Amino acid sequence: MINKLKNIIMGKPTKKPNVAIVTGGNGFIGSHIVDALIEDYKFDEVRIIDNLSSDAHEEFYYNKSLKVMNYKFDIADFNLIRPLFKGVSVVFHLAAESRIQPAIQNPTLATRTNVTGTCNVLQAAREAGCDRVIYSSTSSAYGLKNTPPLKETMPNDCLNPYSVTKVAGEELCKMYTKLFGLKTITFRYFNVYGDRQCTKGQYAPVIGLFLKQKQAGKDMTIVGDGLQTRDYTNVQDVVNANLSAMTVKEGFGEIYNVGTGKEHTILDIVKMIGGKHKFIPERIGESRFTRADISKTKKVLNWKPTIKLKNYLK
Repeated sequence: MINKLKNIIMGKPTKKPNVAIVTGGNGFIGSHIVDALIEDYKFDEVRIIDNLSSDAHEEFYYNKSLKVMNYKFDIADFNLIRPLFKGVSVVFHLAAESRIQPAIQNPTLATRTNVTGTCNVLQAAREAGCDRVIYSSTSSAYGLKNTPPLKETMPNDCLNPYSVTKVAGEELCKMYTKLFGLKTITFRYFNVYGDRQCTKGQYAPVIGLFLKQKQAGKDMTIVGDGLQTRDYTNVQDVVNANLSAMTVKEGFGEIYNVGTGKEHTILDIVKMIGGKHKFIPERIGESRFTRADISKTKKVLNWKPTIKLKNYLK
């Protein structure tokens, strides 16, 4: 503090604090981003905005660093979150109603969080002069009509309130870049798995759910025939994509796929994990096949996936 005051008195510039916001920063992906910002990128401060409302987590995750500030705020309340953006350089926006079936059950809540909340984050970032907002979206936007490999230029085919509201967030990001000059990057994630993944409830993502069921000695529950495919992406690869977006110099207001470019059936996952399984009825509003084309993300962000699913499940 003394040296800082001395520099001010003598007219020497002081280093501007490196401050980030992570909405949803106590959840699965967000908590990993917080850890990386503090431990690997040495941020001076990370502000987490998370209302801890998700019922998908067995627990929420808190980085113990004194540089992490936790705010149990709702992003749908603009006046509440607005002051937190002062002095922030980069915003990672992950807070959302992030599952298909709960969004089908409560479209109003999904819209409030995923559309109004996203607009609030963008507007607060714009007013505060933040350098950029990195937005987490979903491969569910591609729906059933598009055939893999799925490219960012394909038309949207939203099958449920979750994908509709997340795509609305994408459009808001694009508009804030074009109209207001706010730098935004949108990521469409493909079936993220890894440490801290959601395992609670019947709608938990399949890998975390299967591992939990096996550990408990229960049958793994396969929705439908098990032949549907997914592009499973490790959370550390997702984190690395977000971190790459902090320094990119071009391609703002655009969408980037984050996947592996490889697909596995649900039955493949059961075989990798090993154990008993049973079939349950197919659910409405879900895609049949997904596999990402990641060529654009590789080129613009100089990013590529590094973790193989089979190695994680060993």
